[in-house]
Amino acid sequence: MSDWDTVPITLRKRAPKAAAMKSEQAVNAARRQGVAVDTQSKWGGGANKQHVTTKNTAKLDRETEELKHNKVPLDLGKLIQQGRQAKGLSQKDLATKVNEKPQVINDYEAGRGIPNQLVIGKIERVLGTKLRGKDRGQQLLPPGTKN
Repeated sequence: MSDWDTVPITLRKRAPKAAAMKSEQAVNAARRQGVAVDTQSKWGGGANKQHVTTKNTAKLDRETEELKHNKVPLDLGKLIQQGRQAKGLSQKDLATKVNEKPQVINDYEAGRGIPNQLVIGKIERVLGTKLRGKDRGQQLLPPGTKN
């Protein structure tokens, strides 16, 4: 005769979650048990940053006078300012159109910004003025037209 209503129940501990396994206590416990533990510290890991400064930038900041960041030339800043004013845009409006912070436009116009060709290209398209190359200050030709 068998008892169909009897069900064996086994109690088990749940496996620790990933966050608990990374805690200092868990790492120390694993070391005491002789388990191989590999710890890494990732630089900038888990950060959702669009414009991340690299380690070299910080190193360059600590260096002497002979190593400096490239700065936007003042004449380029003046061209951006003149083109922006000709279009009747504020720095904030231009920044919004090129999807950058107003501080970036301010730095470019003041000659303090570190040149980024992507940003300069966006500003060129919004202002309709060439900011790079031999014929700086000239109007940009519409796409598909030649000189």
